[in-house]
Amino acid sequence: MRRPARLALTGILAMGALVSCAEEPGATGSGGAGGVGKVAFLMPDLASTRYERYDAPLFRKRMGALCQECEVIYQNADSDASLQQQQANSAMAQGAKVIVLDPVDSDSASTIVQTAHSQGVKVIAYDRPVSKKPADFYVSFDNEAIGESIGSSLVGHLEKTGAKGGILQVNGSPTDAAAGLIKKGIHKAVDDSEFDLLAEYDTADWSPEKAQQWVSGQIAQYSGKIAGVVAANDGTGGGAIAAFKGSEVKVPPVTGNDAELAAVQRIIAGDQYNTISKPIKTVAEAAAEAAHQLMEGETPKADSTLFDTPSQLFEPTVVTRENLKEVVFGPGGVLKAEDVCTRVYADGCRRLGVG
Repeated sequence: MRRPARLALTGILAMGALVSCAEEPGATGSGGAGGVGKVAFLMPDLASTRYERYDAPLFRKRMGALCQECEVIYQNADSDASLQQQQANSAMAQGAKVIVLDPVDSDSASTIVQTAHSQGVKVIAYDRPVSKKPADFYVSFDNEAIGESIGSSLVGHLEKTGAKGGILQVNGSPTDAAAGLIKKGIHKAVDDSEFDLLAEYDTADWSPEKAQQWVSGQIAQYSGKIAGVVAANDGTGGGAIAAFKGSEVKVPPVTGNDAELAAVQRIIAGDQYNTISKPIKTVAEAAAEAAHQLMEGETPKADSTLFDTPSQLFEPTVVTRENLKEVVFGPGGVLKAEDVCTRVYADGCRRLGVG
């Protein structure tokens, strides 16, 4: 098959707003030898809505249940690696004994780990690994499996429908090691398929706008030849869909990942083909439990090792229209039908039996 030279967009977008708060404690547990413990929960960006909507609240809730006197320091770096370093330093200065870190830049985050370890602070890599300096623990979904799952799902659908043409591949940020794993998984699914890989793109900061700009250019270049788009997350998938609509071209099947509210609505409307359900409650609670164990001097239980780090990896689930009701709105789902099935999507929800 034909393989293009990979295109990488350089340059990190400028600084954004710092979102931070310290949360009140919850229920049982001593919170460490001193009776009170602080844990920092440092998230990478605001481009994805999941961190503010789900990860942070779910982590706080579980941490509070484990440790009544523990304090959670939450901050979001808004895609700024330097700002995230400052946030980590600030958290340690405030007395954080454990840092749960979803890195903006998987390589440069090694400095955060090194600084933390020099001060006796433990680090849990969350969702994205730290690639050059082993953290104390890593909690995530299997990102390579995510890439392979969305790619295989797309290829299978294209084969089933007799689609003709090739595939565009919209990867995540080149500074995110998890994006690299997703990219690797996508290639496993796409490279040996009957569909040529027309072009691929590494999307700086996972920016939907950057993805949209690139896909718009590919629509012009490969007019009538694009059978589908495998996008690494819902944001870049949404950008791809916007590019086709802006070009007044029929939207081909487009993938996603994260099962964000907007992506679920796009699936209901028929604009997006799939996404990945990663019950954030699962990883957020696992991270809280690991953080509490480390605060108590215990060792969290790992089921694998990734980037030389003891890891707990969970399996993802592909979501399409066929299983959306069961997976997204079933037990453990974080979305509510009344939030998803607004007036614009009411008819689509009824057809799928949602709401």
